[in-house]
Amino acid sequence: MYISSVANQRIKNYRKLSLRKERNKTGLFLVEGIRLVVEAVEKKVNIEALIVAPDLLYSEVALGSVEKFRETGGFIIEVSEAVFASLAKKEHPQGILAVIHQRWSELSDVSEEKKQNWVVLDTIRDPGNLGTILRTLDGVGGAGVILLDDCCDPYDATATRASMGSIFSQKIIKTNFSEFSKWLYESNIPLIGTSDHDGRVHYREYAYSNPTLLMMGSERAGLPDSHIGLCDGMVMIPMEGNCDSLNLSVATGVILYEIHHQQSLVEVGE
Repeated sequence: MYISSVANQRIKNYRKLSLRKERNKTGLFLVEGIRLVVEAVEKKVNIEALIVAPDLLYSEVALGSVEKFRETGGFIIEVSEAVFASLAKKEHPQGILAVIHQRWSELSDVSEEKKQNWVVLDTIRDPGNLGTILRTLDGVGGAGVILLDDCCDPYDATATRASMGSIFSQKIIKTNFSEFSKWLYESNIPLIGTSDHDGRVHYREYAYSNPTLLMMGSERAGLPDSHIGLCDGMVMIPMEGNCDSLNLSVATGVILYEIHHQQSLVEVGE
């Protein structure tokens, strides 16, 4: 299929995927760029269509992925530069986009036996932070994130870019505090929170179990008392300079790697 008009209805529908309400309605999202699209094809995620601008796409790696997708019967739309520009967000478009089906998991997918850590996020607002946390989780062999209540969209373009492809491998669960609380009561997995409240422990002095649920609060407010009350332990990151806090994704990464370090030592000793 070749499309040269920006007014084409299919293109107009895909363009709307820049809006969260449209992503929620259709269950689709867009990823742009050679690295992300090639990874999506390699990981055999559920791709509805590849959109290719032949006059812009020169990468042999990307062209190989397009052919691989074509050989599996995948749907490919070739478009003009003008049509591609109407969809692209990059300043210098690389000529390839993918329309992909969202993938959601359930709390029942969290298993103690799998020995994989999860990050629980409460009302996180910045999609860049969310994408970076997904990438870091992937780096430590984590399972995924549990999003509580009014979090940003993990399928926002900023989040998918920041994840650097981890959006395709990490599980994503969306629930509310009430349902999470009920599930946690029946779970044997410890929940560890972060806070400046009394009772906190230096994050390197806490003995983390395997697996662990690490709960992080919103960028502005941190964890509310109701969420702290669910936690089996509370940890803190010491601040030595003039600033009083770290970026949420940085703080999450610091603690995740300490958890990973401790668990690796235990595995070596077994």
